[in-house]
Formats: sequence, C-alpha cells, structure tokens
Amino acid sequence: MMFQENAEVLHNECIGADYYKIGLKCVSDYSIAKPGQFLMVKIADAPLLRRPFSIHRLLALKGKQQGLELLYKVVGTGTKKLSSYNAGDSLDLLGPLGNGFDIPENMKGVFIVGGGVGIAPLFFLASFLKDKGRDLSAFRVFIGCRSDDDLLCRGDFLELGMSVQFTTDDGSSGEKGLITEPLERAILQQKPDMVYACGPTPMLRETARIAEKHAIACQISIETMMACGMGACLGCVVHSKAHPDTYFHVCKDGPVFDAKDIRF
Repeated sequence: MMFQENAEVLHNECIGADYYKIGLKCVSDYSIAKPGQFLMVKIADAPLLRRPFSIHRLLALKGKQQGLELLYKVVGTGTKKLSSYNAGDSLDLLGPLGNGFDIPENMKGVFIVGGGVGIAPLFFLASFLKDKGRDLSAFRVFIGCRSDDDLLCRGDFLELGMSVQFTTDDGSSGEKGLITEPLERAILQQKPDMVYACGPTPMLRETARIAEKHAIACQISIETMMACGMGACLGCVVHSKAHPDTYFHVCKDGPVFDAKDIRF
C-alpha cells in the first residue's frame, strides 16, 4: 500500500554538522512500512523532482502511530531547502516505496553495518526488531564514518541494548580505518546469522565480499539517485551478478537486495 499526503512538520532539528532529523505528522498509517523502505519527498521551490529518503523511525504518541522521522544530510539545493522547514510547515510525501529488509524468524546473532547517513534505515530495522520482542543483546552494530562529526545514532542503538563499534577515517573517534576491518574480526570471533548493511558502495562491496567469504547471509540497502521512485524512469539501475546483461531497478526491485545478487 502506498500513500500520498501533505504531512505536517513536527520538528526539523540539526543534530550536528550538516545532519538533520525531520519529524512528520501523517494521517496515513505508516505502521505498515517495513525497515528499508523509503519515501519520495517533494520539496517546495526545489528543482523538478522528488527526493528519496529512507524511513528512519516511526513516531508514536500514547502507543498510537503518529508519523515518521527522516534522517538526512544537507548535500545540495534540495536538502538545503528541506533544512529550512519549520514546525507547522507542510511537506508532500509519497510512500512507503520499495522492498524492505527480510527478517527471518530464527535469527539470533545479527550484525548491522552502516556508513554515514546510510545508518538511517538501519536504526528503523533495529527498533522494529525491538518492538517485535527480539532479544537484541546478541546484535552488534558497526558504524563507519569520515570523522567524529559524521558519527550518527550511536546513542540510539545503545539505548536499544545493542553493542556499538565505530571507526573514523581520520581517527578523530573510535578506531581509525574502515568499518569492514572490525566487522571481519568480529565475524572470526563469532559468526552471525545475518549481516544487514547500508552505506557507500565501496563499503557495501567489501561487506558483501566478507559475508560471502564466511558463508553468511547478507542483505544490503543501496543508496542511489532516483527520479521517480517507482521503476518508470530507468534511472537507478544496478547490475545483476548472475546475469551480466540484466539490471535491477533500485527503487522497484530494492533498495534492499541479497548481496549475492548484485555485481558491484
């Protein structure tokens, strides 16, 4: 099911550097949304097309679903305009769109790997699992970022009872280096049932390689530019690994894929 509506802005907070969280009050029932799905957002006075944003979390009031929250980074004209929205403003939403993460019933150990703003749908995944009564004590989170200014959601994951390890490219916080390095060390110590990942393509490529090497199921959420969000424009394609001449549409077939199906 997909909705289109004008949602009321509840808050639009800068959480450090160029990162923001915008809360939206929705009439539609977004409790049907799956972690990994996204919205296409029409930003007033921004050039032409809607922008895709992963759902970061659902908002509830007195146990009743009230709306949702998006986590985003100001990187261009559209997101700069979005950062100027205030409480009470209206924002045109279309969604939820795409395919979300598959969540097997028998999972016990799970590793979640996020890079930069790619952490956004992964927190929705973790909070979804918590709400479903899953024991998150055996779930581990690995966050990679360029510097301490780009470290997102660490406290949120800790509040869910999950262990968090993080790296920075410049060594300003945590371990210096790539997040896939402590990820593989952790796998060698205790192999998880599943790896979920979202972030820059090089990180996803290496995460998929490590998961395949150790025979671990791995699902990745691919970040890319989208024009329509529904598979009509053919602008967000990725290559199939099994069939080199076959393409997947990230918006329609993804954004979540089995890592084994993608040729990076």
